[in-house]
Amino acid sequence: MNLGQTFTKGERIFHQKEIDSLFKEGSSFRSYPLQAVYMAKKPLSGFPVSILLSVSKKRFKRAVKRNRIKRLMREAYRRNKQTLWQSDFIQDKGMLIAFLYISRETCKYETMEAAMKKALDKIAANYVS
Repeated sequence: MNLGQTFTKGERIFHQKEIDSLFKEGSSFRSYPLQAVYMAKKPLSGFPVSILLSVSKKRFKRAVKRNRIKRLMREAYRRNKQTLWQSDFIQDKGMLIAFLYISRETCKYETMEAAMKKALDKIAANYVS
């Protein structure tokens, strides 16, 4: 499968069954301003890794701010996913990951990218074969 620096619809978690099992059985940690919930399971989409991005409507009432934060999260993931995708374990078993934005304020892209790199490195380190 071509790694590239793309982020397609197939890389997103959208089945309720996958979302429920991820939050019920997954492990989590914080990489401020993100919280990552992850578990080793082959996604139904056929991609080795599928992700979910979430920004609280309670903290950010305006959709404009929520969408901006999700856009930053998607871009940071898209540009740094190769660290995770190169693992043999991930290619064989698959991975479901949810990124939750936990800060009460918006952040700059540099902060988001640093947090995303840290989170992806930590997940990859847990599953090095």
